[in-house]
Amino acid sequence: MALMSQGQFISHCTADALTGAAAQLKAGQLVAFPTETVYGLGADATNPDSVARIYEVKGRPADHPLIVHLADMQDISEWASDVSDYAIELARSFWPGPMTLIFKRTDLAKDFITGGQETVGLRVPDHTLALALLNEFKKIGGKGVAAPSANRFGHVSPTTAEAVQEELSEYLSHDDLILDGGSSSVGVESTIIDCTAEAPRILRPGAITVEKIEGATGVKVENRNDVIRVSGSLEHHYAPSAKVILDETPQPGDGLIALNSVATPEGVTRLASPLNNEEFARLLYGALREADRRELDRVVVIQPEGTDISIAIRDRLKRASAEG
Repeated sequence: MALMSQGQFISHCTADALTGAAAQLKAGQLVAFPTETVYGLGADATNPDSVARIYEVKGRPADHPLIVHLADMQDISEWASDVSDYAIELARSFWPGPMTLIFKRTDLAKDFITGGQETVGLRVPDHTLALALLNEFKKIGGKGVAAPSANRFGHVSPTTAEAVQEELSEYLSHDDLILDGGSSSVGVESTIIDCTAEAPRILRPGAITVEKIEGATGVKVENRNDVIRVSGSLEHHYAPSAKVILDETPQPGDGLIALNSVATPEGVTRLASPLNNEEFARLLYGALREADRRELDRVVVIQPEGTDISIAIRDRLKRASAEG
């Protein structure tokens, strides 16, 4: 275990290390941990002081709700009321997995978690280390871990522990932890699905697509205009310092992110050459961070096409390229 100047970076996550991390959460400290989507910055979801530190470390607006991570779908009932049949089917089909479900809240979900809304977002992540941590936390009385992405608000989400350290080290305390579980396998944040009405509605696209939702539930996904605030829904978000340009010809000095089939013009820095859309999602945030490490002014991204995870990629890139 190597001690960093701010927070502890744990590269070998043994059973004892995870037990200790769960105890740290219960004691009110923050623990950054891997999930299959991106790394999260975790706190005891029932501890207002700990959750307040998440907002402080991230520089996050106080009315921006947090997602509560659970060890098991059986824990839904503690946090959610009016759980529909289709929501149960979604949980059975895709948890553990890259999906967040929005429910009407119980009294356990306080305003400091929900951003003052009457709804709460819940997820069971599909990562061995995350589930082990959540189960250890549950064993000592923990009800759930609030965990937005482990980065400064509006910045590119981290998909490695090193990226968390790079992004947040100066804001963490010595008693906070960063758990290293390797690179996130999905690479973009979870699909957020509103389950508060007769039919599901996607509030943020991710790896769980419309086709998957409708196939699992037999219920058609709706488009409705009522607004529920959720993570990652601002017009400008997921942005590096470099200016993100979409679907243009890169100029000498630019960075380029595109599928492997797209050639790299002379004088352009190739940041990622994914072979397919799934790999595109997995490499995207790391490539945007690399652009900043190389101090590039502009990054051109040739967006992938399709109705799979490419919808989520295009959503993130639209926000990353919006004027801040």
